Amino acid sequence: MRKSIVIAVTIAALTAGTTPLLAGNGPGQGYGGGTLAGSACGQVFADYLASLPLEQPDETEVASLVHMRQEEKLARDVYLTLQLQWGARIFANIARAEQRHMDMVAVILDRYGLADPVTDDTIGIFADDRFVELYEQLVEAGSTSLEDALMVGATIEDMDIWDLEEAILNEVDNEDIKAVYQNLWKGSRNHMRAFAYQLGLAGIEYSAQYISEEELDGILASDPERGTILDADGEVLATCGQAGTGRRGGARGTTGRARSSSGPVTPGTGTGPLE
Repeated sequence: MRKSIVIAVTIAALTAGTTPLLAGNGPGQGYGGGTLAGSACGQVFADYLASLPLEQPDETEVASLVHMRQEEKLARDVYLTLQLQWGARIFANIARAEQRHMDMVAVILDRYGLADPVTDDTIGIFADDRFVELYEQLVEAGSTSLEDALMVGATIEDMDIWDLEEAILNEVDNEDIKAVYQNLWKGSRNHMRAFAYQLGLAGIEYSAQYISEEELDGILASDPERGTILDADGEVLATCGQAGTGRRGGARGTTGRARSSSGPVTPGTGTGPLE
């Protein structure tokens, strides 16, 4: 069975005319923190960022950081809301990962003394009204059934993958920003695998809405990327925590089940180091 959710506010609408938001003095209260400390992987990555040269971001890079900070909050807020409605553990797990993504972007904002657009960390509150509208649409789309909620999750990760890929290839030059984005991109690929796998168990195949079907197929056919930290070029900088075990998640097919040499497996849900 194939099923698709088309979100009215497209990524083009969100990125068109994006400008830096200068109001606010730092992370909002409640969920955020803007720190990478607290885990071995986080400390390794923080040390790596500190070793990179300071290069004041240009206007395009500032706009990208402001956008990405809110986009990661969007994902976190939608998942927290859907977790309350459906009680599926995948949403709580990936929401924690999205919080780490938010924190990673906040570290870069702080590194350059840039204003944080997240001045109110309340769920569903954004400085940019376009994110408010998209949050409401995504939550509404995911409120009709658990399967629709999982489709919303896959759609968000699809959008994140596209947005991060575009930023890495065409918008940012700073090594530290690229390093953060590479690890966010890796995390979004892992989240896509997890959502696609859960949809596959329900007999639903997700169809790409932002990235190409070929890119989606490649992600779902490849092993989860866990226990690694990537550098600015997307190469493995360090291994820490629990590395991947060769399991595959979200393979395309009538059930979405993936097999390794040991038989059926269940992929994780995006809680590994820096996912």
